Amino acid sequence: MGVLDTAELEAMIEEATVDAYTEDEQLTGLFTMLEEYLGLPFTTAVLGVEVTVDVIDLTPDGTIVALCSRGGMRQSIGILELPLPSPAPEGAEWIEAYRHWAG
Repeated sequence: MGVLDTAELEAMIEEATVDAYTEDEQLTGLFTMLEEYLGLPFTTAVLGVEVTVDVIDLTPDGTIVALCSRGGMRQSIGILELPLPSPAPEGAEWIEAYRHWAG
């Protein structure tokens, strides 16, 4: 994933939030783009342990989380705190757009 400049990120945010008026609607728009474009599942390392990101979810308190699994264990990690593998999964630029929007 190349590094996107502010104008590119803002254009992506505009695309995701075009019909959104409230912050909740904007968040839902960004979540929808992540859901559509982020290449799932993908593998990454969390605290040195390899996990699989199977799904992303929008929590009731308005946080986009990655549902990570390893063996029979599952854990949610805020997508902005999730370390991405290199190369990053397809659609990871939407995480950067969300990060920019979240400020």
